[in-house]
Amino acid sequence: MSMGYEAVWKILEEIVVELRKKGVEVPQTVMNDFKSAKTLMKILYASERDLGETAPKIEQYLGSVEAYLVTEAQKTFPTSRIDIWLRRIEEANCNTCQTCTVESKKIGKEKVEPKFITGIPRSQKWIRITPLANLPTEKLKQLAEEASLSFREEEGQLIAHGDAENIKIFVKKMTEQASKE
Repeated sequence: MSMGYEAVWKILEEIVVELRKKGVEVPQTVMNDFKSAKTLMKILYASERDLGETAPKIEQYLGSVEAYLVTEAQKTFPTSRIDIWLRRIEEANCNTCQTCTVESKKIGKEKVEPKFITGIPRSQKWIRITPLANLPTEKLKQLAEEASLSFREEEGQLIAHGDAENIKIFVKKMTEQASKE
Protein backbone atom coordinates (compact mmCIF):
# COMPACT_ATOMS: atom_id res chain seq x y z
CA MET A 1 0.00 0.00 0.00
CA SER A 2 2.86 2.38 0.67
CA MET A 3 3.66 2.27 -3.05
CA GLY A 4 1.29 5.23 -3.57
CA TYR A 5 2.97 7.23 -0.82
CA GLU A 6 6.36 6.51 -2.37
CA ALA A 7 5.13 7.74 -5.77
CA VAL A 8 3.69 10.93 -4.25
CA TRP A 9 6.95 11.48 -2.35
CA LYS A 10 8.98 11.16 -5.58
CA ILE A 11 6.75 13.67 -7.40
CA LEU A 12 7.08 16.14 -4.52
CA GLU A 13 10.84 15.57 -4.54
CA GLU A 14 10.85 16.44 -8.24
CA ILE A 15 9.01 19.70 -7.47
CA VAL A 16 11.57 20.54 -4.74
CA VAL A 17 14.40 20.01 -7.24
CA GLU A 18 12.68 22.17 -9.88
CA LEU A 19 12.02 24.96 -7.36
CA ARG A 20 15.65 24.90 -6.22
CA LYS A 21 16.82 25.13 -9.84
CA LYS A 22 14.81 28.37 -10.05
CA GLY A 23 16.44 29.65 -6.86
CA VAL A 24 13.44 29.11 -4.59
CA GLU A 25 14.47 28.01 -1.11
CA VAL A 26 12.21 25.49 0.60
CA PRO A 27 11.92 26.21 4.37
CA GLN A 28 13.50 23.74 6.78
CA THR A 29 10.13 23.03 8.43
CA VAL A 30 8.75 21.83 5.09
CA MET A 31 11.84 19.70 4.49
CA ASN A 32 11.52 18.23 8.01
CA ASP A 33 7.92 17.23 7.23
CA PHE A 34 9.17 15.74 3.96
CA LYS A 35 11.82 13.67 5.79
CA SER A 36 9.30 12.63 8.45
CA ALA A 37 6.96 11.32 5.75
CA LYS A 38 9.79 9.25 4.26
CA THR A 39 10.71 7.86 7.68
CA LEU A 40 7.11 6.89 8.39
CA MET A 41 6.89 5.20 4.99
CA LYS A 42 9.84 3.04 6.06
CA ILE A 43 8.00 2.20 9.28
CA LEU A 44 4.94 1.29 7.22
CA TYR A 45 7.10 -1.05 5.13
CA ALA A 46 8.48 -2.65 8.29
CA SER A 47 5.07 -3.20 9.86
CA GLU A 48 1.95 -3.22 7.65
CA ARG A 49 -0.22 -3.74 10.74
CA ASP A 50 0.42 -0.16 11.91
CA LEU A 51 -1.39 1.16 8.84
CA GLY A 52 -4.22 2.71 10.87
CA GLU A 53 -1.83 4.79 12.95
CA THR A 54 0.99 5.48 10.49
CA ALA A 55 -0.89 6.10 7.21
CA PRO A 56 -2.79 9.20 8.44
CA LYS A 57 0.47 10.74 9.67
CA ILE A 58 2.13 10.10 6.30
CA GLU A 59 -0.85 11.66 4.54
CA GLN A 60 -0.72 14.66 6.87
CA TYR A 61 2.99 15.27 6.22
CA LEU A 62 2.71 14.74 2.46
CA GLY A 63 -0.40 16.95 2.29
CA SER A 64 1.37 19.74 4.14
CA VAL A 65 4.43 19.52 1.89
CA GLU A 66 2.26 19.32 -1.24
CA ALA A 67 0.26 22.41 -0.22
CA TYR A 68 3.41 24.48 0.29
CA LEU A 69 5.22 23.25 -2.84
CA VAL A 70 2.23 23.70 -5.16
CA THR A 71 1.63 27.22 -3.84
CA GLU A 72 5.29 28.14 -4.42
CA ALA A 73 5.38 26.40 -7.80
CA GLN A 74 2.34 28.41 -8.95
CA LYS A 75 4.40 31.57 -8.48
CA THR A 76 7.23 30.22 -10.65
CA PHE A 77 5.90 27.76 -13.25
CA PRO A 78 3.16 27.87 -15.90
CA THR A 79 -0.29 26.53 -14.99
CA SER A 80 0.07 23.65 -17.47
CA ARG A 81 3.10 22.31 -15.60
CA ILE A 82 1.34 22.61 -12.22
CA ASP A 83 -1.67 20.74 -13.66
CA ILE A 84 0.60 17.89 -14.80
CA TRP A 85 2.16 17.59 -11.34
CA LEU A 86 -1.26 17.68 -9.65
CA ARG A 87 -2.61 15.01 -12.01
CA ARG A 88 0.40 12.76 -11.30
CA ILE A 89 -0.03 13.28 -7.53
CA GLU A 90 -3.73 12.43 -7.81
CA GLU A 91 -2.95 9.22 -9.73
CA ALA A 92 -0.26 8.28 -7.21
CA ASN A 93 -2.63 8.99 -4.31
CA CYS A 94 -5.10 6.57 -5.85
CA ASN A 95 -2.62 3.77 -5.09
CA THR A 96 -2.97 4.42 -1.35
CA CYS A 97 -6.62 3.32 -1.26
CA GLN A 98 -7.51 -0.37 -0.98
CA THR A 99 -9.74 -0.43 -4.09
CA CYS A 100 -7.09 1.03 -6.39
CA THR A 101 -4.36 -1.20 -4.97
CA VAL A 102 -6.43 -4.33 -5.62
CA GLU A 103 -7.34 -3.05 -9.09
CA SER A 104 -3.71 -2.34 -10.02
CA LYS A 105 -2.74 -5.90 -9.02
CA LYS A 106 -5.45 -7.20 -11.37
CA ILE A 107 -3.97 -5.31 -14.30
CA GLY A 108 -0.51 -6.59 -13.48
CA LYS A 109 1.30 -3.52 -12.16
CA GLU A 110 4.36 -4.40 -10.11
CA LYS A 111 4.31 -3.86 -6.38
CA VAL A 112 7.67 -3.05 -4.86
CA GLU A 113 8.41 -5.43 -2.00
CA PRO A 114 11.14 -4.91 0.53
CA LYS A 115 14.21 -7.00 -0.27
CA PHE A 116 14.45 -10.20 1.77
CA ILE A 117 17.08 -10.03 4.50
CA THR A 118 18.73 -13.26 5.63
CA GLY A 119 19.86 -13.93 9.17
CA ILE A 120 17.08 -12.05 10.96
CA PRO A 121 14.64 -14.09 13.07
CA ARG A 122 11.09 -14.11 11.68
CA SER A 123 9.72 -12.66 14.89
CA GLN A 124 11.79 -9.50 14.45
CA LYS A 125 11.18 -6.44 12.30
CA TRP A 126 14.00 -4.73 10.42
CA ILE A 127 14.86 -1.44 8.78
CA ARG A 128 17.57 -0.60 6.25
CA ILE A 129 19.19 2.81 6.66
CA THR A 130 21.51 4.65 4.31
CA PRO A 131 23.90 6.84 6.33
CA LEU A 132 23.72 10.58 5.66
CA ALA A 133 26.21 13.37 6.26
CA ASN A 134 24.33 14.44 9.40
CA LEU A 135 23.64 10.81 10.40
CA PRO A 136 26.86 8.85 9.79
CA THR A 137 27.12 5.10 10.39
CA GLU A 138 28.66 5.49 13.85
CA LYS A 139 25.80 7.73 15.02
CA LEU A 140 23.26 5.28 13.57
CA LYS A 141 24.92 2.41 15.45
CA GLN A 142 24.79 4.41 18.67
CA LEU A 143 21.08 5.17 18.18
CA ALA A 144 20.39 1.50 17.38
CA GLU A 145 22.12 0.42 20.59
CA GLU A 146 20.14 2.99 22.59
CA ALA A 147 16.93 1.53 21.13
CA SER A 148 18.03 -2.03 22.06
CA LEU A 149 18.33 -3.14 18.43
CA SER A 150 20.79 -5.50 16.81
CA PHE A 151 22.46 -4.23 13.65
CA ARG A 152 24.96 -4.98 10.91
CA GLU A 153 26.46 -3.17 7.97
CA GLU A 154 25.70 -4.41 4.49
CA GLU A 155 26.53 -2.78 1.14
CA GLY A 156 27.15 0.65 2.71
CA GLN A 157 23.88 0.53 4.62
CA LEU A 158 23.00 -0.28 8.21
CA ILE A 159 20.40 -2.97 8.86
CA ALA A 160 18.87 -2.69 12.31
CA HIS A 161 16.49 -5.34 13.63
CA GLY A 162 14.53 -6.20 16.73
CA ASP A 163 11.16 -5.60 18.34
CA ALA A 164 8.72 -3.46 16.31
CA GLU A 165 8.37 -0.96 19.18
CA ASN A 166 12.16 -0.59 19.39
CA ILE A 167 12.30 0.03 15.62
CA LYS A 168 9.79 2.87 16.10
CA ILE A 169 11.90 4.31 18.94
CA PHE A 170 14.99 4.06 16.72
CA VAL A 171 13.29 5.83 13.80
CA LYS A 172 12.01 8.56 16.11
CA LYS A 173 15.55 9.09 17.47
CA MET A 174 16.93 9.23 13.91
CA THR A 175 14.30 11.79 12.93
CA GLU A 176 15.04 13.92 15.98
CA GLN A 177 18.78 13.71 15.33
CA ALA A 178 18.41 14.56 11.63
CA SER A 179 16.22 17.57 12.38
CA LYS A 180 18.80 18.92 14.87
CA GLU A 181 21.44 19.11 12.16
